[in-house]
Amino acid sequence: MTKLKTITAFLDKELQISLFNTDHSNNGLQIENSGSVHRVYCGVDASMELFKTAKKGKADLVVCHHGISWDDSLKRITDINYRKIKFLMDNDIALYACHLPLDAHPVHGNNILICRALGLRRIKKFGMYNGMEIGFSGSLPRPMIFKTFQNLVKTKINKDIRVMNFGKKKVSTVAVISGGAADELVEAGEKKIDVFLSGEPKLSAYISAQEYGINAVFAGHYATEMFGVRAVAGLLKRKFKLDSRFIDLKVPF
Repeated sequence: MTKLKTITAFLDKELQISLFNTDHSNNGLQIENSGSVHRVYCGVDASMELFKTAKKGKADLVVCHHGISWDDSLKRITDINYRKIKFLMDNDIALYACHLPLDAHPVHGNNILICRALGLRRIKKFGMYNGMEIGFSGSLPRPMIFKTFQNLVKTKINKDIRVMNFGKKKVSTVAVISGGAADELVEAGEKKIDVFLSGEPKLSAYISAQEYGINAVFAGHYATEMFGVRAVAGLLKRKFKLDSRFIDLKVPF
């Protein structure tokens, strides 16, 4: 057993959430429990499915990337917000959320871990969003055919991908921003990066890719944002010797 306040204080510091004041997410502890943690479930979204899975598994802390408190979204606690909060409180389950800090983190973040999974080298910050760089770019160990890169993404991230093929047939440089970052394709185009990798495609990104002459791969919002919460599950297990697990709900988007 570990005190909830001990875990949340550690996560606040380790994930550097105080640096992200412009994030729409109210990062950190969003719902408190009675104070103790025996088991932690980590997942991408603060959904009822994840909460019910946590209850079934007797977890008393849920850590997620997308929480339930965004800007002033809990101004009125009604409908689904009421049901989620009531469910957590009735079952003494705490909720901790970490959005942009878990995209940008240089060790535990979605984007750096995707870069590592793809074997990128000479990694540097990329992707200005709300005044902060939240992604990374780097180079493949050796140039490869774009189709080969697509197969690498299918193997390392998600077999279901969307592709915009307007750039070089052989690629070397890759920029990565997980989730819904299609608009940041413009920065990749301006920096003449060979491939932009994110989660969800948009029509505007298609036009930008076409106009900049850049390749893009969209590997799913959910699939590209499993990396960070999976890393946090392992981190808490090592740090506190807790039963801490990543719960994959197989969301197909």
